[in-house]
Amino acid sequence: MRGRKADDYAKAALFVVSSRPGSGGKSIAVFIMNRKQLEHLVRASGSISGCRDVVIIGSQALLGACPDAPPEILTSMEADLYPADDPGKAELIDGCIGELSPFHETFGYYAHGVGPETATLPSGWKGRLVQVENENTGGTTGWCLAPVDLAISKLLAGRPKDIEFVRQIIRIGIVTENTLQGVLNELTPDNATHARHSLRSALSDNTSR
Repeated sequence: MRGRKADDYAKAALFVVSSRPGSGGKSIAVFIMNRKQLEHLVRASGSISGCRDVVIIGSQALLGACPDAPPEILTSMEADLYPADDPGKAELIDGCIGELSPFHETFGYYAHGVGPETATLPSGWKGRLVQVENENTGGTTGWCLAPVDLAISKLLAGRPKDIEFVRQIIRIGIVTENTLQGVLNELTPDNATHARHSLRSALSDNTSR
């Protein structure tokens, strides 16, 4: 049976019904992770790994700079993260509180332990990390990618869902084209070219809607 604390977190693990691109106009249920749940994952990851600093590099990193980000861009039940001082322990985190773990089954969300190489980032990304630390993180500090660096990593990944994510955060003003253009010089020439191409796609989508 779940304890009260588990119930408190589970209540926040809400599903919403919405019409999303690619759904054919049908209403579908989607998961929304919130800031409190991300803080819970930071605390659990620190406890498991014994590391006091955890880096969050996936879409949920947006909750660092934007705790109240619109739910339609946070439709995932996982947070991609790794211990800053010992990235190899990401595998331990994944095994303990990852997908299909008892933690996942109890709370409805989970940590995806990844490596630093998972995201390609501008050279100055570490100086822009957003700190997440409070009573809920239990002595562990979460370091979330800044929105501009998260967007660049998505542009370089280049999948349709990544381009859509960037399109959405540009549309609602979390990042701007000028801000993104300003950090392209922190990438290698090949990556900068790739990012510019993906950015054009995101901007084209914005102007056509």
